[in-house]
Amino acid sequence: MTNDKTFDPVTGEHLKDWGHRPGKQFPALLAKANEMRAEGFGLVRIRMELEGEIPPPPVTMDLRAPGEVPFHENIDIAHPDEADNVDKVRETMTALMRTPTLEAGAIMPDACPAGPVGTIPVGGVAAARNAIHPGMHSADICCSVMITDLGDADPKTVLDAAQSVTHFGPGGRPQGKRFSTSAQLLDAFRENPFLDSPKSLRMAQEHMGTQGDGNHFLFVGRSRKTGRTAMVTHHGSRGPGAVLYKHGMAVAEKFRKELSPETSKQNAWIPADTEDGRDYWAALQLIRKWTKANHAALHQATVEAARAEVGDRFWNEHNFVFKRGDLFYHGKGATPAWGDYAADATGLTLIPLNMSEPVLVARGRDKASGLGFSPHGAGRNFSRSEHKRRMGDVTPQQMLAAETAGLDIRFHAGGVDASELPSSYKNADSVVAQIKAYDLAEIEDYIDPYGCIMAGDVPPFWKTRKKGRR
Repeated sequence: MTNDKTFDPVTGEHLKDWGHRPGKQFPALLAKANEMRAEGFGLVRIRMELEGEIPPPPVTMDLRAPGEVPFHENIDIAHPDEADNVDKVRETMTALMRTPTLEAGAIMPDACPAGPVGTIPVGGVAAARNAIHPGMHSADICCSVMITDLGDADPKTVLDAAQSVTHFGPGGRPQGKRFSTSAQLLDAFRENPFLDSPKSLRMAQEHMGTQGDGNHFLFVGRSRKTGRTAMVTHHGSRGPGAVLYKHGMAVAEKFRKELSPETSKQNAWIPADTEDGRDYWAALQLIRKWTKANHAALHQATVEAARAEVGDRFWNEHNFVFKRGDLFYHGKGATPAWGDYAADATGLTLIPLNMSEPVLVARGRDKASGLGFSPHGAGRNFSRSEHKRRMGDVTPQQMLAAETAGLDIRFHAGGVDASELPSSYKNADSVVAQIKAYDLAEIEDYIDPYGCIMAGDVPPFWKTRKKGRR
């Protein structure tokens, strides 16, 4: 059928009125509809032709009943602060486990709340079927730790060298001071719809060789077993990871509205068996590669600046999603404790405690009660602001001197960040005792501290911007 008359085109609004749901199929549907329109077919005929391509309505998933899916507790209470903290962790985990996709959960000895009730806590693990939950790995995707054995290198020389090459605080490195980023990795970013954006690609280059702020650090110490010097870094995927998280949450929210409107926004998910799910999983693996390269770049630059010899090096992540069998395990501040969780896994993992305590070199025990995970650190019993309130009239400098006597502690920004001092964290001996009591990991070595570098007390960017305008 042909016709020389000009007809108004079929639009997305027509498709929605006819029952089609917006999505990746819309361009093909519009093309087909407008080919028919150009041939002179009326809207009624076109609608009838496309009816067979309307997908069935999604099957919605109801929230689980409270307590229907229990979670394992690997945590003790030995102090009133711990009792309050554990109560809050239980409350948020109970709400979290109502998420329809979850089949198991666990909390570690370092567990503490990390947002509104129902948000996976730090030190939390959640196993989901056919679902990747961006909110359960958080914006700090692939936050991780790497260690390099530096032989007989002088710890102060190493720390001085590290301070000369590392970068803490917001933003990335300026032009002329950037570390190189693999062209092959950048090409892989361009091929992934979750990572192929000017912002993501720019940050992948600017943020290489940076560590951010908060509890991220560069630590130097000596192995208790060998006496050799070691360097440990702690940071995540920086800007590229934050961009991926934001994009992932937006896609998960679209699925949430269709599949489970009752589920809280922070627990929205991307079905793993969809095109979006496969692309997001691939994006996570690329962000993992970028983060590992970021750690390695800082370690190599420090080795060269200190002229140190390089021994063993390994790393592990603790904010990530791991596939085991047919389940997706989300660790929020929890370390995988089975030997082959990744192709580059060594069986050994790192558990930092606080700046005045050793970094533990551990071998995971793959305990069922921990869903195969171990702790990632010491955790907190109360918030950063509460810690500062409890300081009273004691200054951060006075507290630093009292809590880290004999150690070389440096803050990149100059100001002491009191919320990162040892007293802001759980008692390290208690956490170690619980790791052993619950058989979550076997401690093989202790890296005793010489010193560390942290971001420091950095004013919020909006304050700096306001001051600059004045």
